[in-house]
Amino acid sequence: MKLNIALLLLTLCSAAAAQSSNAYVYFSPGGVTASGQTAGSIQFGGGGEKILWKGIGLGAELGAWGPTQNFSYALGVFSPNVSYHFIHDRTRKFDPYVTGGYTLFFRGATENLFNFGVGANYWFSHAVGMKFEFRDQVYPQNGGAHFLGARVGVTFR
Repeated sequence: MKLNIALLLLTLCSAAAAQSSNAYVYFSPGGVTASGQTAGSIQFGGGGEKILWKGIGLGAELGAWGPTQNFSYALGVFSPNVSYHFIHDRTRKFDPYVTGGYTLFFRGATENLFNFGVGANYWFSHAVGMKFEFRDQVYPQNGGAHFLGARVGVTFR
């Protein structure tokens, strides 16, 4: 059920993005840090975002996160987010932003997290650009864990 809701929201955000915002795909090498230990990870996915008013946007994404040592333990990831874009001019090539929101990890069971990040889109043309972002997905229970990632992707208007 939660996966169906996630897919519906992702589809709606992607459709909204085609009107006046963006859709994107990304790849993210990173790591998970908990109890003083760090292990490598990989995350990938896609999503969409709709800018609503003066740089404030809503978006959602769906992807997978897993440890680099054995990606067969991968988890599904769903994240609805709010963002703020500092430059409100679509003719500019550089588009820096901050983002944050909810993260759901799922695979058999679910876990609730929150996330925050900072990044920028660089637009090569009116329709195609590159996405660069650093994101931390925080699991606050049981001493906490940070799922860190340096995202690189392609974004479309």
